[in-house]
Amino acid sequence: MSWVFLILAGLFEMLGVGAINLVNRKKSVQSVGLLVVCFGASFLLLTLAMQEIDMSTAYAIWTGIGTAGAAILGMILYKEPRDWKRLVFMVMILGAAVGLKGVS
Repeated sequence: MSWVFLILAGLFEMLGVGAINLVNRKKSVQSVGLLVVCFGASFLLLTLAMQEIDMSTAYAIWTGIGTAGAAILGMILYKEPRDWKRLVFMVMILGAAVGLKGVS
């Protein structure tokens, strides 16, 4: 169950970053509320995941999902550049997180 918590934590981290962009574009109670809920859920789920998963592995995977997910979200929702080089580096981020798990 810890891995499910960790993946969900990463997804909420990604949504939290998207909510930061939303707050920057339109400050409202709803956008700030979404920001608080997303990051709150992310930290709660990360805490639950770290009860069984090593800190270094959990943190690397959590940030990897959040980083790559936020970049993909930016490409889809905000028309950020879709250059192949960006995709290569996102794959490298996720590969590094998986590799860390593999060697631990």
